[in-house]
Amino acid sequence: MFLDYNEEENMSLNKYEEMLKSNRVLFFDSNEFENIIQHYLDNGLVNKAKNALKIALQQHPNNISLRLLGVEVLIFEGQHKQATQLLDEIEIISPENEEVYIQRASLKSKDGEHKKAISLLFEALERTEDLADVHALLGMEFLMLDDYSNARTHYEACLKYDPQDYTALYNTMNCYTFMEDTQGAILFLNGYLDLNPYCEVAWHQLGMQFVELKSYEKALAAYDFAIYSDDTFVGAYIEKGKVLESLERYEEAIENYTLTLHLEDPLSFALLHIGKCYEKLNMNDMALQYYNQTVNEDPLLDKGWKVITDFFFRIGEYQKALYHINKALDIDHENAEYWIRYAKINSRLSYYEEAERGYRKGIEYGDDGLNNWLERIDLLLKLNENEAVELTIQIALDKFPDNPELIFRYIGILYTNQKSAKAIDLLKKVVIAHREFSIILEELFPKTYAIKEIQKWVA
Repeated sequence: MFLDYNEEENMSLNKYEEMLKSNRVLFFDSNEFENIIQHYLDNGLVNKAKNALKIALQQHPNNISLRLLGVEVLIFEGQHKQATQLLDEIEIISPENEEVYIQRASLKSKDGEHKKAISLLFEALERTEDLADVHALLGMEFLMLDDYSNARTHYEACLKYDPQDYTALYNTMNCYTFMEDTQGAILFLNGYLDLNPYCEVAWHQLGMQFVELKSYEKALAAYDFAIYSDDTFVGAYIEKGKVLESLERYEEAIENYTLTLHLEDPLSFALLHIGKCYEKLNMNDMALQYYNQTVNEDPLLDKGWKVITDFFFRIGEYQKALYHINKALDIDHENAEYWIRYAKINSRLSYYEEAERGYRKGIEYGDDGLNNWLERIDLLLKLNENEAVELTIQIALDKFPDNPELIFRYIGILYTNQKSAKAIDLLKKVVIAHREFSIILEELFPKTYAIKEIQKWVA
């Protein structure tokens, strides 16, 4: 069943496909062929579209609309030169046809010539009755140029002619977002809602703008209007739940997230956040139930495994935390945040080699804050990897050249590695300004700290 077609068009498509199976030749009017070819193109079935086009042109050789579909097929296949030649032929026959300009604009756009595409679309705008579609195309071209003001103007014009074009509505909102004009977006949406008061998408977008301004009560009111307009609108329940959660109204948030589970297949996002709300309410059994349901529903959701990891870490179940962070890493092996969690869990379990590996990987993948360097260095010290400690501190000092925590560790490892002269020289330079950090030597390098030559400077 072809859900995008009405019954008559389904019959045409079925009739055409039965014709191909039987090797008979049946007659179709040009509109039927247009719908059949467009269906194949919309579903990426280019070869089927080409075959249907060939048969269509045999029956309707001079039909302009079919020949324009031929241009679309050529563009789809990247045959821009042939598409241009065919457009030249069509323009001679039908010089005022707006589709010629639209297809030429499409060619220019695909070649990156967006200003020329815009010029051609303005030509089409003068010739077409379908103003909404051409304004939408102009909006997209201006977006390609990062000209959000003009893009917004054309998407708003599109909505003027076709208020139900929600793609244009979303793109209008994107333009306001890119322009960081939240107040302008609210003003536009209020005007749009004056004319379309039951548009759930617009109410939903208005709620998101109020969230941006941290006007949470207004956001909740907007989401309520979205739900009133369409009580099956899952997005509104989700966003309302997120606001209620941020306001620490966890029971109400749970209620909204739960409603989404009855409207469609369980959303892993909703399950996850129900779990988080229960955890905030100190209802750990319920929280874990929903966390487990999240990963059962979507085992490839790494965030689900991460949240369960954090849950078990907080309650001191480190082996279970380790199991779940490994699941997250199986999905996203280059996630620095997960590697740092892996390191912390292994450290709590006294698996120091794995903990050091976790910090090393976390730093490698971008989480290279000072604390992670210090934790890694201290783990290497526990493992008696003194050469690695010295090298790691040198690398860290490139990023944090004046950090006393690193410098005093460096002094300690230099002395340990029998580079006492260099260690004393460095100690003389920093001890006056950072004497309080000499406690690092006492805690991490007690034998070095006890040496008289060191005591002379730190006492």
